[in-house]
Amino acid sequence: MALIVHEVALEMVRDIRPLIERIARRDRALAQQLKRSASSVPLNIGEGAYSRGGNQLSRFQDAAGSANETRSALRVAEAWGYIRPTERVVVDALLDRVCAMLWRLTHR
Repeated sequence: MALIVHEVALEMVRDIRPLIERIARRDRALAQQLKRSASSVPLNIGEGAYSRGGNQLSRFQDAAGSANETRSALRVAEAWGYIRPTERVVVDALLDRVCAMLWRLTHR
């Protein structure tokens, strides 16, 4: 499961890239925060996949937190009018999938 969730998280990063580039034209700080939070998702999953016990649980929880931060940043960008709601649908679906998989990994 951990390797599958990592691949889904990387897909999310690939799909969010054009949105981050568009947001950066209007709000560099928000784009940088969004890039950091989106990158943190697969990075924490990758680290958690090779951790044990409480460290693994903590890394997967950190990844879930970063996924939700990423979703919130997209909603902020939408609220500011930097992107349209329809532009984040694919990324939102991938974030939903990542969060669901991480929930299963942390609630065994």
